[in-house]
Amino acid sequence: MAIQEEFEKLVDRLKTERDELKLKMHLASMEVKEEFDEAEKKWDQLKNRAIDIADGAVETSDEYIDKAKIVGDELKEAYNRIASRLRK
Repeated sequence: MAIQEEFEKLVDRLKTERDELKLKMHLASMEVKEEFDEAEKKWDQLKNRAIDIADGAVETSDEYIDKAKIVGDELKEAYNRIASRLRK
């Protein structure tokens, strides 16, 4: 009977660990999705700025281009964080 009880305890512990891992994976995927959604907003900003910069009819200042570069750098960092989380 002791072996059966030990086995039941092992199964219970493993079930708890499994449930915790499933929850963490779900939450992690939600965090990654949220961060990707935020990155998509920055992507849209960057695309719009790139169109403005490329359009010869629209005059763009150095400040405007610098801000576009900042958005690009932020987007690059976000993509790196997302890729890092997906590798885990």
